[in-house]
Amino acid sequence: MQAERLMVLYGDDSVEVRYAGGSRLLLSPCGCEYLYEAAPPAAAHTLQPAATTRQRVAFALSAYREQLLRALDFRNKFASRPYLPSHVIPPERKKILFSDILEVRWPDPTTADLTRFIDNDSVKISSVDGYAHLYLSELQQEFTVEFLCKVSQSSAASLRSSQKNSDYQTGDQYGKSSKKSVAEMSLKQMRTENKKNKHSCAEGKCREPTIPEDQKDRDGVPLFYTNCSSEYTWVTQRWSVSSYPEEWKYPLFLALMCCNLHTVKNVMKTCEKNNHTSIGADVLIDPETCEKVSCLPTALPLSCRAPHLHRWTSCDFFQNRGTEKYSCPQLIQIVWCQGVLYRFIHDRTNITEIYPGDDSFFKSEGAFLGNYFIHYAIQKGTKKREEKMYSVNSLPPDVPGNPYSISSVVTEATKILQYCYKAKLSLTHNYYLCCWKMVPETDGREMLPVLLYEKVIPSIGRLIVYSDHKVHTAFWDGMTLNMVWDFSSSCSKIQVNEDVGWCKLTTPDGVQQLIKISHPGIYERYIRTAIEWCRSLNERKEIPEYTAHSVTEENWYSSLS
Repeated sequence: MQAERLMVLYGDDSVEVRYAGGSRLLLSPCGCEYLYEAAPPAAAHTLQPAATTRQRVAFALSAYREQLLRALDFRNKFASRPYLPSHVIPPERKKILFSDILEVRWPDPTTADLTRFIDNDSVKISSVDGYAHLYLSELQQEFTVEFLCKVSQSSAASLRSSQKNSDYQTGDQYGKSSKKSVAEMSLKQMRTENKKNKHSCAEGKCREPTIPEDQKDRDGVPLFYTNCSSEYTWVTQRWSVSSYPEEWKYPLFLALMCCNLHTVKNVMKTCEKNNHTSIGADVLIDPETCEKVSCLPTALPLSCRAPHLHRWTSCDFFQNRGTEKYSCPQLIQIVWCQGVLYRFIHDRTNITEIYPGDDSFFKSEGAFLGNYFIHYAIQKGTKKREEKMYSVNSLPPDVPGNPYSISSVVTEATKILQYCYKAKLSLTHNYYLCCWKMVPETDGREMLPVLLYEKVIPSIGRLIVYSDHKVHTAFWDGMTLNMVWDFSSSCSKIQVNEDVGWCKLTTPDGVQQLIKISHPGIYERYIRTAIEWCRSLNERKEIPEYTAHSVTEENWYSSLS
């Protein structure tokens, strides 16, 4: 099997893997379909197309099964919902259980001894039933979760499972008491169903004896158990402390509490040795404010309900390194290359994180985004936390013997970040489309931005505002400017382009440039004019409120006309 040279997770959860031999593999956002492009032979003509294989993952050929499994593991490690086809997962990684695992309960901080979760400065929080675990790194900036998840089912079975989860999450909106009652009701229902099954089998109503007990399926599991059991597998995910799903909020809080307790005890010991007054610190929280039950992520269905949204024209950023021409702009979430992991968080606060593989990491966010990186590390001997700041414009030279080059990894992260800026500031909205997030009733229209406002100012230009906070300004002299602006009515004071600190300027001859708003240079009057327009609209509240549910077929086509 060829070794992976590059692995990329895009904003829509699609995956691209490039191998050392020149071949590549593309995985759809839902994970249920793949396209394998073989490397062209050495004697092939430059115009000869590459040999490709496109297939459903559940029916993958044995020649690609190992590569698909590694690509799926990469996707599931960083995507919010995993894709777990039973026929691809090895039998040794699957478990047969006779119950549905929809939620887990975490320890109570008021009764549990949190210090027992600490082992050599690392923290492990396990659920009471042992179905989920959370591991917090020593730097407390990233955590790993492991949980049992039922393998992907058919669309009908997945719909029933998602309805169960939605019922649980609906009760989540009405406070702790309703959440507790929902959990108790689900447990009671499971117990009642188990009793009914046992009682009916005792009366001879179960008709499984028609299947011989020694008959087994392709994985060696007796068919006698398949009707009353489910296949599960352990799923591993990695999340940043800066951005993670809601279901891991409480166990992460427990892990951080453990670290705080450990730190307070060490400080108290030091004070006692130095005859100082001990420090009293109550780090325990009010248990009434925390919910100790989490709803686990469910696997995506085996088949996709919107395969027409699968794209097989991958991002060409990693091919056209020396050029500025990119045909298919896509947001990038995760990049793995030569043992270094890059994470890009596109949220209210954009964050860039670099994990070089030596238990340290680099972070850039806020006003530092793309300009300065802070390096966090733990000294091996003293266990002290080190922080160093590096400027992108003045990176240190390479040190012989170091496992990686600081200059190389920071420069690579900056290039990818600028590419993501260009994708955000383009008017190509393809990266919003995700097949498994589509609502069937609207055919995916709720994921595309719509036109909210348009204004023409004589002798100056035209301003267009979209529902994704994107602003397109066309001036009469041929210059066009794209930027991001927050038009939410709750913002009383708007910071200049607080989501993206760049804007994209296109000259009349088609040349595109990324311009920092803090340093506009000769283009100051264009940027200032666009900002003044946005501020005036925000003060007068002329931009209507937009919700995805307001998209109907009538206003969708009217916005396109």
